[in-house]
Amino acid sequence: MGLTKNQIGRYSRHLIMPEVGVKGQEKLAASKVLCIGAGGLGSPLALYLASAGIGTLGIVDFDVVDLSNLQRQILHAEDRVGELKVESAKKRLLELNSDINVNTYNLRLTAENALDLFKDYDVIVDGTDNFATRYLVNDACVILGKPNVYGSIFRFEGQATVFNYKDGPHYRDLYPEPPPPGMVPSCAEGGVLGILPGIIGVIQATETVKILLDVGQTLSGRLLIYDSLKMSFREIKLRKNPDTPKVEKLINYEEFCGINNTDETENELEISVDDLKNIQESNNNIKLLDVREPGEYEICSLKNSKLIPLGDLTSRVHELDTADDIIVYCHHGMRSLQAARILKGMGYKKVRNLAGGIDAWAVKFDEKMPRY
Repeated sequence: MGLTKNQIGRYSRHLIMPEVGVKGQEKLAASKVLCIGAGGLGSPLALYLASAGIGTLGIVDFDVVDLSNLQRQILHAEDRVGELKVESAKKRLLELNSDINVNTYNLRLTAENALDLFKDYDVIVDGTDNFATRYLVNDACVILGKPNVYGSIFRFEGQATVFNYKDGPHYRDLYPEPPPPGMVPSCAEGGVLGILPGIIGVIQATETVKILLDVGQTLSGRLLIYDSLKMSFREIKLRKNPDTPKVEKLINYEEFCGINNTDETENELEISVDDLKNIQESNNNIKLLDVREPGEYEICSLKNSKLIPLGDLTSRVHELDTADDIIVYCHHGMRSLQAARILKGMGYKKVRNLAGGIDAWAVKFDEKMPRY
């Protein structure tokens, strides 16, 4: 038996379970799991995998701890604001279990480094929040034959499943094509209940342990959807799609998802916060259109702006005048770009999008404005 006396005491509740036992715990100790993201999903996921005795945890993240993270990212603490997330995560995980190894990768996951990062790990767990990285994680797992434990969260709802396991479906079978840029807001734009990633992250951790132990029935072939407002779970069956193109190499995923893929016409839509400041100081007559949600508008807004959430724009477009010079803004500039495209398509000629959104304005011109 390879477990020490201390490990027997620590994992005793595992050892007395016939589905785990000594051999199972030794298998966990010899396992390697790579967590993509040390944020909302990565926090509970990594904590429970560490406490379960996974021998080696890899943490990939290139961000730093921000105060706004602490509402849900329980790996981190107030005294670590400004610290690299991977370093903050490593400290907390080793505080919890000093027996494990924690490998940190302070980098952005790309098509150039993904295969090399993934190849030495048994399971890849996706805790990311954008489509480009999800497609990248999926394709790298398909090429290498690695299970991909997937989770996503938004507002009050979460999803979880297992992709690419025992010849099961993968992410492209569920989502063959990404949505248009800005169509699906991120958690930073739409919000998320702070407790929600705890539920989904723990489900991901559970599925990971089951895969490593080869016990029970995993979520492969099933998409689990959790609604925290209704406190309900439902399932959608997933199947391999024979029409899904075979994944043979990694590609440019930002280009695939339409990120930063604008033509000259769309570049003309952009206006910087400096330009907006100059326009305001010259007293030019403009209309500021805020396409965020009402809750965001209550936090902060630009003076004399009109609120029409992006989802209501087409039904309330009559409130805008086609003769007006309209500057659209949101939190970071993605939703407002989508709104500008919509307005252009409906005949509004003088429409521009505020690049960087109200957050860029706050950083450059209004240090008293709340940021979120």
